[in-house]
Amino acid sequence: MMNPDFARSLSLLRQEKGISQRQAAKELGISQALLSHYENGVREPGLVFVTKACDFYGVSADFLLGRTLSRDGTTILDADTLYDVSTERDNVLKGSVMATLSKKLVVNSVGLLFDLLSRLGSRNAIKAAADYLTTTVYILYRHLHMASPDSNEDFFSVPETQFLAGLPRADLIMTEAEYLAALANPGKDAKFPSMDHSAMQEAYPGTYQSLLQIVHSCGERLNGEMSSYLERTR
Repeated sequence: MMNPDFARSLSLLRQEKGISQRQAAKELGISQALLSHYENGVREPGLVFVTKACDFYGVSADFLLGRTLSRDGTTILDADTLYDVSTERDNVLKGSVMATLSKKLVVNSVGLLFDLLSRLGSRNAIKAAADYLTTTVYILYRHLHMASPDSNEDFFSVPETQFLAGLPRADLIMTEAEYLAALANPGKDAKFPSMDHSAMQEAYPGTYQSLLQIVHSCGERLNGEMSSYLERTR
């Protein structure tokens, strides 16, 4: 089976380097036609070409094959490896107080959610929640990317037609179902954390207020939308 991540990475690395297929093919010792086949996923290269491409673009084979997001091939082994924007002081988004406040509400609430899930101890619930949220971010970012004058759809592996047809939204439904299944069967050693209002305030004196704000504002918006719909259908 062809590796679509390899073809996409190969094409993006060349574009990032700012060279044509002809130039890249010459440096890699193959014909332009063959390189085009590789970049479009028509043909799959051998190990010798993969090694040459890694050396030429300065990346690891794991990165080129889509096995890691790190160019040197390293993987995220623990939470300390990831950059945490929440630790920055005075981290204000330039030119927009609203964007900064919105970001803090979401970051605080998501952090609280994953802390609760970690206390529950269900890896399946944590994975499903992460998949759901990352797909949501993917959808919003891709729409923003598409609206940009210099957008390049080659950056994404999911074809634009499938994206616009609702493939990511279908994924949201599936991951939500997986999340519900994980919560219904968390495992014999799982223990639900207390969700009592007083207990939450005590356990999360800062971030709980952000979650409450999201619960309140989202509830008002959803109820308002439902009321408007019922008014229109009467």
